[in-house]
Amino acid sequence: MSVPEHQPEIPDDALVTLAKAGDMVAFETLVGRHREKIYARAYSIVHNEQEAVDLSQEAWIKAWRRLAQFEGDSSFTTWLTRITINLCLDHLRRNQRHRVEPLPDSKDDPEALDRILPPVWVNPTERMEREEVRKRIDEAMARLSEAHRTVLVLHEFERMEYKHIAETLGISIGTVMSRLFYARRRMATLLAGWKRESEEEES
Repeated sequence: MSVPEHQPEIPDDALVTLAKAGDMVAFETLVGRHREKIYARAYSIVHNEQEAVDLSQEAWIKAWRRLAQFEGDSSFTTWLTRITINLCLDHLRRNQRHRVEPLPDSKDDPEALDRILPPVWVNPTERMEREEVRKRIDEAMARLSEAHRTVLVLHEFERMEYKHIAETLGISIGTVMSRLFYARRRMATLLAGWKRESEEEES
């Protein structure tokens, strides 16, 4: 049995079953359905269009080769997202392109955490152009650790719930919440700092 053409309503699990049996049309349907989402997640982590294309393509190839290992304990997209994220993190570790700045250590500086703004997603200033805001956010994201950045991307940009993130990354929900808490605070600190610099330049 092969997947009928022009049937996007066929659920993923049915397409996966067909693809496991060697039906390339079914797998191509999955690719067409989720290609943009997987690319977007790769780009959110590596911040480079060509690298995101290459890594998302590699994720699809690896998914096809490992399809027999997919047992359906999670959704197909969760499984594929985990493959994509692991490829992206391995890529970043190999290239070491992003400089990581650790969070202030409250043990070394008891007032450090008090100086950090509350964990909220903030727009640094309404007067900045949208492209400038995007640039600042990208720069701030690049200064997070890979672990913190990945959790922040999945929750803030992909709107994934804690449980889904934990399942995707293979970590506990408590670890997700901790990483997200510190990532949000670090982003708020960096963006607020750039807001103050912008206001001082304009004054």
